[in-house]
Amino acid sequence: MITELVQLSFDKIMQTRSYTVIILKTKEKKFAIYVDPAVGKSLHTYLTDQEKPRPLIHDLVSSIFKGFDIRIKQIVINDLQDTVYYARLFLEMQKGEMRHIVEIDGRPSDCITLALMHNAPVYCSKEVLEKTIPVLD
Repeated sequence: MITELVQLSFDKIMQTRSYTVIILKTKEKKFAIYVDPAVGKSLHTYLTDQEKPRPLIHDLVSSIFKGFDIRIKQIVINDLQDTVYYARLFLEMQKGEMRHIVEIDGRPSDCITLALMHNAPVYCSKEVLEKTIPVLD
């Protein structure tokens, strides 16, 4: 089965003490993903270029990718069940003539943070997009 993908862009992040809201959008629709405040703080730190006294987990993962010459090919938000989103992280590594692509399960918030850090595209399956609840301006 071929899944149609729709490219998303990051709209904004809103943070409270108990949760963080990441707003993603297409040309026609905006929707929210609610995440743990610690993940939201990490994303906010990256987006605002705040100085960090120590590397955060996303910095560690990025350093590992860089050390092994691994590129983030894309992120796909591929499922939505009971208000919980699921995502896949697609990694690419070139070894001589061979190109390896690995698909890894990940939390959308972590995948989105890595995508923003590496300027990688974020997609959503059309089926999931149709299930999302729109956020109004």
